[in-house]
Amino acid sequence: MITLVDYGLGNLLAFSNLYRRQNVEVTVAKSADELARATHVILPGVGSFDHAMERLDASGMRATLVALANKGTPLLGVCVGMQMLAYGSDEGSRPGLGLILGRVRAFKTTPAAQALPLPHMGWNDVAPLPGHPLFAGLDTDARFYFLHSYFFDCERTEHVAARAHYGLDFACAASAGSVFGVQFHPEKSHHWGERLLKNFAEL
Repeated sequence: MITLVDYGLGNLLAFSNLYRRQNVEVTVAKSADELARATHVILPGVGSFDHAMERLDASGMRATLVALANKGTPLLGVCVGMQMLAYGSDEGSRPGLGLILGRVRAFKTTPAAQALPLPHMGWNDVAPLPGHPLFAGLDTDARFYFLHSYFFDCERTEHVAARAHYGLDFACAASAGSVFGVQFHPEKSHHWGERLLKNFAEL
């Protein structure tokens, strides 16, 4: 069963509809008690890092999310939800969850990146780590839909699960143990995204 974290941000309906087409049971957690029963967790997110962390902290679910991750429950952060897995962001001052070692950076860190418009919006090629379970069964020409101005800068290369390029190479997917993050929107990425979310449900 997939549990969607509802802290007031993110397109929960798109995930629910996609999983129901796959005959996967979906529930929504709005409290720590509801979240504590989860077997697989998706943390969606849109907007700014600080606002997302503020809303999550106000929901009372932060500690439960960390506890679930620490005991090995599969957790997938999507878009800003991936960024929330870092310990912090250059976009704001609030602490992140710190579940994957790294910090969220602005794209304008190289001359090539500075020349490109932000946000990075639209389809882009994704190069996954060979054999990574989140990308099992996906073609080498897999493309995903992006909408973001910041990226996850992993401290450890072994935590990079996939890379994309937009003025610079960046980690568009990361993982550490049972914790996964994707910067792109799988729920908007047609059959490639459907397969990735199916893979996550089967972990």
